[in-house]
Amino acid sequence: MSIERRGLLFAGATGLAAPLLAQGLVRQAQAQTAPAATPQAPGFYRHKVGGLNVTMVHDGYFQRPLEGFVVNKPLAEVQGVLRDNFMPTETLRIPFTMTFVETSRGLICFDAGNGTLPAAATAGKAIANMAAAGIDRARVAAVVISHCHGDHINGLALPDGSAAFPNAEVLVPERDYRFWSNMDNQAAAPQAQRAYFNNIAKAFTPYRSRLTQFGESAQIMPGVRAEAAYGHTPGHTVFHISDGNAQLMYIADITNRPVPLALHPDYRIIFDFDAEAAEATRRRLYDRIATDRLAVTGYHFPFPAFGHMTKEAGGYRFNAADWSSQV
Repeated sequence: MSIERRGLLFAGATGLAAPLLAQGLVRQAQAQTAPAATPQAPGFYRHKVGGLNVTMVHDGYFQRPLEGFVVNKPLAEVQGVLRDNFMPTETLRIPFTMTFVETSRGLICFDAGNGTLPAAATAGKAIANMAAAGIDRARVAAVVISHCHGDHINGLALPDGSAAFPNAEVLVPERDYRFWSNMDNQAAAPQAQRAYFNNIAKAFTPYRSRLTQFGESAQIMPGVRAEAAYGHTPGHTVFHISDGNAQLMYIADITNRPVPLALHPDYRIIFDFDAEAAEATRRRLYDRIATDRLAVTGYHFPFPAFGHMTKEAGGYRFNAADWSSQV
């Protein structure tokens, strides 16, 4: 082979290698300088109810086996409903969402999240997401509790036992608080409910001088009225929030996930204290919400958990809000 030919081959090989070498150097530099990716974008969304600013804050989720969740229907039937709605059929992911509303009384939080005793490592995200949303916990004027299950009250206290909301009054349904704070009731409670008695003191003690119990149908503050919604717990309560003609129902746990439980109000789940009363409550409230076209948010609805209900073939479907109008 001539010297000229060998030189051309060498030059060609060098020309091919140069881009590959440059690409390798770029990738190496990127690997050294690129910041670590965060798991997700911050978990909060904002919406308007009349003139009220509403912020939904995600507290993560808990994943459990689907089997044993609905106690009065065959597993195969429940799996079919989930499959038809593009959901997994072996496990159920249960989200947690706290609702914050700016009112004339100040910033109000509805339910306190999992806090320092999360249901799983995937829960207990509210404090980080509040910070991302610009919510100063010291500015929260009141925390309104719907019922005393742990995933709704554990977030009241920090790991050192101090108040997570240092300047807030805590408002809790009298009937529910009275039941769960009396250990004499533990033995008579359903087995799946007995653990909830254990966290009452830790959650509420930091607010001993700022704890208010309210009765059925109480106007707990301007624009916020409590409504009895018994069944999920003995004193489970929902809240009607209004500003002029604009209305929002915070329904807490009258159902867990709306698929399958709003679609099939007769499905009874392991977490309901009185299944018959819980079914009657959700049928009554969902019918009213759909008929009156009220905005609705539920604690275990898919995040951001804000929208409307429509009637559908013996049940009700949750329709998520259009977030393109986010404030």
